[in-house]
Amino acid sequence: MFKFIKQYTETLTGAEFYPVFSLLVFFLFFVALLIYVFSMRKQDINTMANIPLNDETENLNLPNKV
Repeated sequence: MFKFIKQYTETLTGAEFYPVFSLLVFFLFFVALLIYVFSMRKQDINTMANIPLNDETENLNLPNKV
């Protein structure tokens, strides 16, 4: 399968740009994600970590249904 794709892309003119562009976008996305994660405040991380443990009615500000 990969051999077919590689052979097909080699026949295209200007195909050298697309693999480099894809790698660059992939790399920049994960670098930006790492910067975002490491720059977050600890309080925000703790808040997000406890979201699954909170009561649903607490998050929705609805009265408790009995």
